[in-house]
Amino acid sequence: MSPRISREEVEHVARLARLALSEEEKAGMGEELSSILAYIDQLRELDTSDVEPTSHAIPMVNVMREDEVRPSYPVDAMLQNAPEREGDLVRVPKIIEE
Repeated sequence: MSPRISREEVEHVARLARLALSEEEKAGMGEELSSILAYIDQLRELDTSDVEPTSHAIPMVNVMREDEVRPSYPVDAMLQNAPEREGDLVRVPKIIEE
């Protein structure tokens, strides 16, 4: 099993993550981090020499369509529910504070 995470290490990680932990949470976090590191140690024991490195677990393909010009909705149909119009634009209230 991997070495136990010290209280100082838990406090250091909490400080880096900007977490304010209670004494009880620090103790629990130490247990959890120790368990995670023990699991990583188990994974390190696996022989992965015949496993090809991948960036994804399943094959990925580009699913984007070609960028082509297509007809759009008519402006009047798009703006018919606008609360206030100004030509082909939606007029909105000014929200700049002074």
